[in-house]
Amino acid sequence: MGPHPAVAAIRLAVRRVLHDILTELTTEQTIEQTTEHSGDRTPLPPSAPLVLVACSGGADSIALASALSFEAPKLGLRAGGITVDHGLQSGSDLRAQDVVLRLRGLGLDPVESVAVSVGRAGGPEAAARDARYAALDAAAERHGASAVLLGHTRDDQAETVLLGLARGSGIRSLSGMAAVSGAGGRYRRPFLHVDRQTARKACMVQSLPVWDDPHNVDPAYTRSRLRHEGLPALEKALGRGVVEALARTARLSRDDADALDSWASQAETSVRDDTGLLECAKLYALPSAVRRRVLRRAAIDAGAPAGSLFARHIEEVDRLITGWRGQGAINLPGRVVAQRQGGRLVIRQG
Repeated sequence: MGPHPAVAAIRLAVRRVLHDILTELTTEQTIEQTTEHSGDRTPLPPSAPLVLVACSGGADSIALASALSFEAPKLGLRAGGITVDHGLQSGSDLRAQDVVLRLRGLGLDPVESVAVSVGRAGGPEAAARDARYAALDAAAERHGASAVLLGHTRDDQAETVLLGLARGSGIRSLSGMAAVSGAGGRYRRPFLHVDRQTARKACMVQSLPVWDDPHNVDPAYTRSRLRHEGLPALEKALGRGVVEALARTARLSRDDADALDSWASQAETSVRDDTGLLECAKLYALPSAVRRRVLRRAAIDAGAPAGSLFARHIEEVDRLITGWRGQGAINLPGRVVAQRQGGRLVIRQG
């Protein structure tokens, strides 16, 4: 008799991602290690590729850790775990140590807890996220990990799409979280096609204890309100299947956004003159979605922080191309100035 359907689903999702990682590890040494240890549970050498799981102790990440511990050794991969202590709740250090014990109990090695200091930039949720990813990046470098698995589910993806829609930042914000992201494709999200209930069920049938973060039900946090009020209201009004539809929207939007980004990258060289300045007439001839991507990239290259550059900024710069009436320079974040001069668009530090 095979595993419970929920367990089978999470293991299959992780197996597919691990196969992708192995495909990318094309050195002869890696291939030999994989061939030698595939299909058995013998101890793996320290030189075998390492895949880490980021684990908070919640159902999603515990389910991910259990699937990784089962699948990785069969493919000749070492499995390790990292938990990040944000220090935002009383006793968080003790909970982090408990997660470490659980991960070790699953057979993961190396396992460690990393304490971080959360700032205030961008709000509490964004600041915690920035601190967490910085810690995970450092841990991956420290351990020489080939990849870090994240437990974001289809439900998380749906919430991310709705948050992007509320910001009104265009198709890229509707594309949600990428299955592969980070420097060199470091971060992998195997569960973007798996719903949150399946992950929780997998933990339950395997008798794996999980921790429910009280922040996830705290109405002070936007994502929490969306999860417990917004999405249920949408399902009540539109019927079941909203989460799946939003996750599908993310996949389709990401494909479109990637294609437009590629088009803009190719078009950028064709709209510059011999000195490298952007020519307004050639920019005007581009489709608006492509032109605005070129403008955004030019502003970032000039020193505008990407996180502070919003759609309204690019719209103002775009009007120097499409609605030219002799208007003055446009001030952008990072002390960057965009202005039209003699048929050229000049974007530089002011």
